[in-house]
Amino acid sequence: MAIERSVTVYDGPDGPFEGMAVADTDWDAPRPGVMVVPNVLGTKEADFQTAERVVGLGYAAFVADLYGQGNRATREDDDPARFMNDLNADRALLRDRLHASLAAMQALDSVDAERLAAIGFCFGGKSVLDLARSGAEVRGVVSFHGIYDPPPFANADTIPAKILVCHGWDDPLAPPEAVTTLAVELTGAGVDWQIHAYGHTGHAFTDKSAKMPERGLAYQPDADRRSWRAMTDFLGEVLS
Repeated sequence: MAIERSVTVYDGPDGPFEGMAVADTDWDAPRPGVMVVPNVLGTKEADFQTAERVVGLGYAAFVADLYGQGNRATREDDDPARFMNDLNADRALLRDRLHASLAAMQALDSVDAERLAAIGFCFGGKSVLDLARSGAEVRGVVSFHGIYDPPPFANADTIPAKILVCHGWDDPLAPPEAVTTLAVELTGAGVDWQIHAYGHTGHAFTDKSAKMPERGLAYQPDADRRSWRAMTDFLGEVLS
């Protein structure tokens, strides 16, 4: 295995954008593509490492940039959520940037354009749900500790993607009533959906740098391991 990263600049609403394509140079044919959508901070090394883990499962990976080239945040910023907040306030723009990112992945030589999926973490988990809601031609999406409120406009009449939601039951940003509301929404839309809830687990449970248990944000190794296993099985099903 020879995993290689490749910076990919692409167009989109208010772009340009800078994503990261990750693939195995030993492959002799395109592989199913998995788009990785980052958390509140935007693209970073942790996301590139996640993409490399996805490649280790046999898929081409692409880390999407939803904020625009050069727009990145750190936990030390005065307002690390500023780029996310702009998109939360304009969900149509978020949708359009997701589609631009998906198209950029679809165009990669390493990607089988007919077999696509997306995974996302925190804000990225919310984003991939919006991608599915929009009717994007992805076979499946996985939301890790996402936020579940729907956009303030109609979803697509048909949502083709299967959906896996990996959720910390004690997540203060997505309380039990939000989970139930999401289940009702997806059921009404006829979606093939799963929700895996992990007990004694809060927000950001896959993020080893999350260390704010007093605010309900903390890494939980068991939930991290179990949710990755669930994702692996799910992608094996939808991308086969």
